[in-house]
Amino acid sequence: MIEQQFKRNIAYKLRIGDILIGKPILNQEKFQFLELGNKKIVRVNVIGNIVDKYQSEGEKKYIFLTLDDGSGQIHLKAFGDDAEKFKEVQRGETALVIGLIRCWNNETYISPEIIKEKNPKYLLIRKLELEKQRVESSEDKPLAKEQIKALKDIILDKIKDSEKDGGIETEKIVAEIRDVSSEIINQEIQKLLEEGMIFEPRPGKVRYLG
Repeated sequence: MIEQQFKRNIAYKLRIGDILIGKPILNQEKFQFLELGNKKIVRVNVIGNIVDKYQSEGEKKYIFLTLDDGSGQIHLKAFGDDAEKFKEVQRGETALVIGLIRCWNNETYISPEIIKEKNPKYLLIRKLELEKQRVESSEDKPLAKEQIKALKDIILDKIKDSEKDGGIETEKIVAEIRDVSSEIINQEIQKLLEEGMIFEPRPGKVRYLG
């Protein structure tokens, strides 16, 4: 019972646009959760570009960042010691953000727990992953080819970088690219094998065929 009570809330992978259309549920003006469909969301996991940054200069420490993922923009707000933790985050970075949803003065924003710089290609990969999860009647996904190419490039980079070690385990590739399902990653590895760009010195391990 105690473990359940203190279990950390799921960090839902969402587009910023989805967060912004969610309905904040308040209890006596205190934010409880974001209602989106049948989900009650407290924590989120988003990837976007830092397009703006404002940092206080006085005694009161705070940092306001603006995150944009193409579907919308949302503020990341950190205060006190948390602001100190994120002072190195720079405008122009692509960042993975995990944090708590907050709502104040009719503004929904994120109180970040983690801000981690990522390769810009991860933004395309996240879009691909979220599109795969959506139930859509239309099969027309114009960004899919570009997103799959970004994923393929990241997989190839990891394989090339492992040449000095004699290759890399496919399980390690899956573990390091956490933003995409293992099924999609393994499909792309299989395609690279079929295209002759990589080879398997033994099952479960791959090397670059340069």
